[in-house]
Amino acid sequence: MLYLYAINNTMKKIGRLINIDRMAYKGKFTPKNPQKYKGDPKNIIYRSSWERRFMSYCDKTKEVLEWGSEEIWINYRSIDNKIHKYFPDFYMKIKQRDDTIKKFIVEIKPSYQTRPPKKKIRKTRQYIKAIMGYKKNTAKWAYAREWCERKGMNFVILTEKHLKTF
Repeated sequence: MLYLYAINNTMKKIGRLINIDRMAYKGKFTPKNPQKYKGDPKNIIYRSSWERRFMSYCDKTKEVLEWGSEEIWINYRSIDNKIHKYFPDFYMKIKQRDDTIKKFIVEIKPSYQTRPPKKKIRKTRQYIKAIMGYKKNTAKWAYAREWCERKGMNFVILTEKHLKTF
């Protein structure tokens, strides 16, 4: 990790900055409790350090009875008016303190992707891409909330602010 800061300092000098929090981070997760995993425990892929942290939480926490990563899909109509498949990041079944069982669909997103981009004077490609991404996400999440309601589940979006407490 130290070398990334050294690279950052060098890049600052030449006018470019790498945001370590937004770097791509992907790998395979091996659960310590594979019996809790719903799906193939030998093929669990994380696409961010936040997802890996959440996987570890699900695997180690005794109240989490069952969990899965991208094992469920939800059909939704996107901004292009076509039907697409949405694979939420996680499914989990939790035993509550009062011994009731609750099921959740969990989406992990950076906080900046959970709110509309700030309005810009110029409509750059980057701004238009951010707007389209936000609209696509809100469409997915609306369908996910509706789907969860029908199934007696809860839909939750977690950001890095939530996951720092795990």
